[in-house]
Amino acid sequence: MLRARETIGGRLPRTPLLGNRTMGARLKCELFQRTGSFKVRGALNKISSLSDEEKRHGVIAISAGNHAQAVAFGAAAEGIDALVVMWEGASAQKIAATRGYGAAVDLEASGPGDAFARLDTLIEETSRTLVHPFDDPLVLAGQGTVALEIEEDAPDVDAVIVPVGGGGLIGGIQAAIGDRVRVIAVEPDQSTAFHSAIAAGKPVPVTPKSIADGLSAPFAGRIATETCKDLERVLVTEDEIEHAFRFLYERAKLACEPAGAVAAAAWLAGKIEAKSPVILVSGGNVAGQTAAAILARP
Repeated sequence: MLRARETIGGRLPRTPLLGNRTMGARLKCELFQRTGSFKVRGALNKISSLSDEEKRHGVIAISAGNHAQAVAFGAAAEGIDALVVMWEGASAQKIAATRGYGAAVDLEASGPGDAFARLDTLIEETSRTLVHPFDDPLVLAGQGTVALEIEEDAPDVDAVIVPVGGGGLIGGIQAAIGDRVRVIAVEPDQSTAFHSAIAAGKPVPVTPKSIADGLSAPFAGRIATETCKDLERVLVTEDEIEHAFRFLYERAKLACEPAGAVAAAAWLAGKIEAKSPVILVSGGNVAGQTAAAILARP
């Protein structure tokens, strides 16, 4: 993690840790990170490690949107070509943002499950280097730098509450500070890649259906499945996610995305007890129509 921080620390901003007395918790605001989520930490760390030969071939990634934007940004920062596999039904706003950062987007897949088959085909055809969204040690090391910031800015923290999709963020946080701080995994009950992997003892396919599309991994990573198997795990409902989304918008003034509200959902629902928690608000890439619809519901 320290090496990752040396690699990316001068290239990305340190995100703020904001107290919220109504919640009785502090919020680590990764929605203010470059590209609007924590994902750029891992993507830039991985891309910065590539050899000149790998950079000539370019990189490839797969993502519902946040990792896509992160890889597009990181590739542009390194002056290399990027291709991102997304799928039909992915957020139009996230697709447009990914293209805006300079990456090409492949939309041939019909959903997240088929997208990994499409990814394998394109890697074979193009010889690009894969920047995996959640199952690469260098990606996890980059994500883990957020935990180093939390520990420095909140030395009294007794719990870090983390939203989980494929497990890259929680895997990095656990590796960075898990021997010293309680780390808690929170997942939508409609998108249970991590829970299902822990229950099975290995990654297994799931069909994510949550409004928290940033956590729509079709399976969890092997690294997180192994290193985080003993962590506390909490599931939250769609109603709890939407309530937390509205709370963060109205009371904390944070325009997060549904995935970014998942950790707060567990805390607000009373599913976690802690004295000095830090809650990860992991991203803010939400379409205006989605945000408006959630805010309009009672």
